Amino acid sequence: MRLVELKESIEHHIKQISEYTATPGKGTTRLTYSQEDLKTRNYIKGKMREYGLEVREDGFGNIFGKLEGTLKDAPSVMVGSHFDSVPHGGSYDGPAGVVAALEVAALFVKNNLTPKYPLEVVALVEEEGARFGGGLMGSRGMVGLLGEEEFQNLRDTNGISTVEAMVEIGLDPSLPKKRDMKTIKAFLELHIEQGPILEEKEIPIGVVEAIVGLTQLEVTIKGQAGHAGTTPMDRRADALVAAANIIGRLPELAEEEGEGTVITTGRLNVYPNGANVIPDHVVFSVDIRSGKEENVLNVIEKTKNLVHSVSKSGIQTSVEQLLYIQPKELNRGIRSLLKEKSEALEIPYCSINSGAGHDAMVLSDYTDAGMLFIPSKNGLSHCPEEWSDSEDIARAVGIFYETAKILTEAE
Repeated sequence: MRLVELKESIEHHIKQISEYTATPGKGTTRLTYSQEDLKTRNYIKGKMREYGLEVREDGFGNIFGKLEGTLKDAPSVMVGSHFDSVPHGGSYDGPAGVVAALEVAALFVKNNLTPKYPLEVVALVEEEGARFGGGLMGSRGMVGLLGEEEFQNLRDTNGISTVEAMVEIGLDPSLPKKRDMKTIKAFLELHIEQGPILEEKEIPIGVVEAIVGLTQLEVTIKGQAGHAGTTPMDRRADALVAAANIIGRLPELAEEEGEGTVITTGRLNVYPNGANVIPDHVVFSVDIRSGKEENVLNVIEKTKNLVHSVSKSGIQTSVEQLLYIQPKELNRGIRSLLKEKSEALEIPYCSINSGAGHDAMVLSDYTDAGMLFIPSKNGLSHCPEEWSDSEDIARAVGIFYETAKILTEAE
């Protein structure tokens, strides 16, 4: 397929998927097991079938499209990413990787390649954790890190369970969930960088060396509700004031730790959320990331100490760890192969580390994983302005195609 045709196909996919949003004109909002999820998965499954792939879903709603190999019961070379979004996010975070995987499979079929090891396209659910919390749910579930009971107990902010939400859009939560990792030979993921480095260097491809470690904490502060006008200041147990004191001091913990450590509070729920009622219950998130596990562990401990330091008469605090992922170095052999194919195709590249978590970091503990980044315009992501060039996605498709040919031993 010529570059211009490949670009047009990629742009068509991205444009079509971007229309499946709950917030038209205000970015992409595609929460897991929503109607927008259903429309997207139907599109993805339709394209998989159009490209000659055998389609199935698992008990989490992860989508797999398989081009069978000639070796009986051989493990698959898997290519893909996620297709959910954050609220009011962009069109490229996740879908760019799914689209690239679809186009790699299309090239296999178009060029009549017969793989010895199967080629498998995957579209994963709930990587962002925007509906059910924690993040990386599809990949964590697939490898067995998310058990059946824990999965069933997950609820969104409206109290809807994962199982209820799946059934609502016609998915079957009783399907097999955990995948035998012996059935996966390698995993390749394309993602937008979500930062400024590649664009500033004017380099179209980043070969990811390692992914930062991260943790997500959920902090709960309980106080006492009261009338905003009749409760004296010295008699209050204001959960929001206590939470604000904690949140305002969190950046200092990351700055003190240094070495690129970052900390973020992105979600804050206040109850009963009345303008004239003293808040009695606040729940907020704390996201901690660093390239060194030691830094992550240090800041977790300091955060817990800070949270508990506001406990006093009338104020109770608790901290729950929703997610913990160690820093991950991606497979050296796959990295070398990606660089070799970039050079063979005369595509400029550089080595880069990922400051964001990705499904590849989960799968890297179970199979040989490799990852490519493409530039993000102005370094922006998780916002409507998020944009990446289809030509860069096409370049990544070319690199993955050549790499997958080697890994699948296609002829």
